Amino acid sequence: MKYRKHGLAAVLAVGALSIAACSGGGSGQSGSTAAPTGHDFSGQTLSVLVYENDTSAMGKAWRAAAKTFEQETGAKVDYQTTAFEDLSNTASQLFTSSDAPDLSEYNKGNGTAGALSTLGVLQNLDSYYSQYGWGDKLAPSLQTTTMYSDKGIMGSGSHFGVPNYGEFVFLYYNKDMLDQYGLKPPTTMAELESEMQTFVDKGVTPLSTAAQEYPAGQLWYQLVLNNADRQFVNDYQLYDNPVDFTKDPIASGTQTLADWVSKGYVDKASTGMTAEDAGLAFINGKSPFFFSGSWWYGRFLTDIKDFTFGITDFPGSTLVPGSSGNLWVIPTVTDSQHSAMAAYFIDITMRPEIQAILGNAGGLPVAANPGDITDPKAQDLISLFNKVLDRDGLAFYPDWPTSTFYDDLNAGLQGLINGSLTVKQTEQQLQSDYDTGTAQYR
Repeated sequence: MKYRKHGLAAVLAVGALSIAACSGGGSGQSGSTAAPTGHDFSGQTLSVLVYENDTSAMGKAWRAAAKTFEQETGAKVDYQTTAFEDLSNTASQLFTSSDAPDLSEYNKGNGTAGALSTLGVLQNLDSYYSQYGWGDKLAPSLQTTTMYSDKGIMGSGSHFGVPNYGEFVFLYYNKDMLDQYGLKPPTTMAELESEMQTFVDKGVTPLSTAAQEYPAGQLWYQLVLNNADRQFVNDYQLYDNPVDFTKDPIASGTQTLADWVSKGYVDKASTGMTAEDAGLAFINGKSPFFFSGSWWYGRFLTDIKDFTFGITDFPGSTLVPGSSGNLWVIPTVTDSQHSAMAAYFIDITMRPEIQAILGNAGGLPVAANPGDITDPKAQDLISLFNKVLDRDGLAFYPDWPTSTFYDDLNAGLQGLINGSLTVKQTEQQLQSDYDTGTAQYR
């Protein structure tokens, strides 16, 4: 617990993703799964469930991994996609049913992978970490989100998942729209608000977001983080000390979001929008700014044809939402042979050639050879991420503290944005939800 709670900030300062692999060391513990003895799985089918579309960096890399897996094993891959929201809502039931995939992408954090690990829904992967040496490929900071204690708290215990990419959140901007009014990428909050007001005066909603799903929550969290320090992150995410939603930095972040809605920087209609809706609004040139994660970057490189986009730190930020990428997890109901197949598939996604596909398509690889990342746009993304790492800036995600806080936060922010909740009422509602959900950890 001491490592998890107080060593975490120091661990994050280590280069979690400078592309070259860092030695983290495998746990060496005996897991519940048997290590594979061979890779001839002729006649078998591996079902893989993800929520990355084929145009994303991860989707491209994983499709290539599936082809390699089929060529090397003689097995087939039943590659399935679902929505992030759908899997978040159904995983605990799906992963214990006869329809469970053999291998799935799943969200990391106490409230998601941590919660399922305590329910016995996910396989302990320690033996596979030892078999494949994944601990030597993943930096210690990335392994923070793969390990969960018997209470489901990240940073210690056994491995229940494997990430093969990193991620963080930043500000996307439409350079052509900024150029139209003689504007530059904002570097301070004052500049950002001034530029957003310029677009409001022209009848354009400047900041695309969505409150049905995660973007609005991450925006709220960033506004909180702009006035926070590492101790706040430890308090909020790791339960070091009680968190008061009526006081700064949370109060100032909540008030700023409410102010942005009243000024027209954020559209009230975002309460009815999904993450996909918000991303498409940016892709289609309807808004000059979009605050979201690196998982969109590869898709934007592919889909944006009519303007030039850029990326920058959120103005005034030191801390930002971010962590390892989502995890590969193997449900407990997966039998031993298909578990071995799933582990082999995971290992293929960690190979340099697959990591290079991910990196050059706009993702953040965890085990790539530096010389394999040749695309200038990919190098821009990695450079920005390394700046965040250099200042120990990763602060996880706002919904991680409890298993229900993703829905709780969405509900609270929907009320704030559509005006059915005041700032004070939003603070009170989120405080109650947070305290209820984290009581088991205190």
